[in-house]
Amino acid sequence: MWRRLGTAVALAVVLAGLAITTPVQAATYYWSRCGNTSGRVLLTLDDWAYGDPYRATRVGDYLKSRHIRAAFFLINQEAQKYPDIIATLRQQGHWVGNHTYSHPRLTELSDTDVRWQIQNGVTSNRLRPPFGAFDSRIDSIAGSLGYRICTWTIDSLDYEYVNGSRRSTSSVRSIVRNSPWSAKYNGVILGHLNTNFPDAISGIISDLNNQGLQFCRNSGPVGATMPFPAACT
Repeated sequence: MWRRLGTAVALAVVLAGLAITTPVQAATYYWSRCGNTSGRVLLTLDDWAYGDPYRATRVGDYLKSRHIRAAFFLINQEAQKYPDIIATLRQQGHWVGNHTYSHPRLTELSDTDVRWQIQNGVTSNRLRPPFGAFDSRIDSIAGSLGYRICTWTIDSLDYEYVNGSRRSTSSVRSIVRNSPWSAKYNGVILGHLNTNFPDAISGIISDLNNQGLQFCRNSGPVGATMPFPAACT
């Protein structure tokens, strides 16, 4: 009897030890934060720099010089014409994600066409739906193809026209600077390569640094996939 009791106690101790050392469950993935749980800010740039494709790698080089890692979501219909751009951005330490093949509104397409747009986008594991348009159907299709949806917490509105011209650099900077703290901490900023957003980046970095925030740290070249949690520190 005492031997059985001793065995039971020993087993209970072992099990208790196992319970204590069991790994904590992974953090919840939020679409708007793209897996960023670092407390830092992730800059993202969408679409394509029409008429000046290598603007993307110049931005990437500047951010690398500031030890900042960004994420670029490129339209593959354009990017496939310049495969060196994706390779260079990843070598610079930036993630390059899928923004579909030709930038349609996915919620207006059939399942077959949604699947085709994703499969023919830039190979990655993060999908930024054009216009941020997605629903449970799009999320399910993306998931079946190995993608997580990645949107944003701060929209810089850089794509808007004000008095007939693209929103100015100072206006873009102001929108980001005045966004709520909760949108910046673990946040994701949306900008585009074909607007004034790239010219606003240095000011945005300065503004948010002055507010006590840091950006995703660039720790060297990356592959085709973006980890979760994001490697921002």
